[in-house]
Amino acid sequence: MSLRLLQNRPRVLEIAYVATLGALGPFRRWLKPGSAMESLFASGERITKGVMFDCQMCGDCVLHSTGMTCPMTCPKNLRNGPCGGVRQNGNCEIIPDMPCVWLMAWERSKKMPAFGDGIQTVLTPVDRRLEGTSAWINDLHPDIKKQPVGWAE
Repeated sequence: MSLRLLQNRPRVLEIAYVATLGALGPFRRWLKPGSAMESLFASGERITKGVMFDCQMCGDCVLHSTGMTCPMTCPKNLRNGPCGGVRQNGNCEIIPDMPCVWLMAWERSKKMPAFGDGIQTVLTPVDRRLEGTSAWINDLHPDIKKQPVGWAE
């Protein structure tokens, strides 16, 4: 089975996400942004998430909020739902042979009991300063991912 097919098993990926986050938590003080460990993690993410999700290494991963579908694979890099150009067959207006990333995210999120409702949350814009960094390490350090001025929770 191709690793990309795992995207169609969002519940399995959701369980793996929770387990990984829990396993990394105790090591938080050693997993710091800009450290040698971060370079190692970023390389690992580039390989694993690249194969599974076509990861664009934004450093601000929201897979758990988007049905384990990377919104950065949308040709328009839309972070909060589909554009107005989704074709009637559900494909992308820019790449006609490609299914709309957001329609896939919506369907997959329905299979995620723990994080599926996250798809209804308005996500903050991508912080371009985090590109190429480890999203796992950034998740462990919420101060890195502060909401932009003017955004309320």
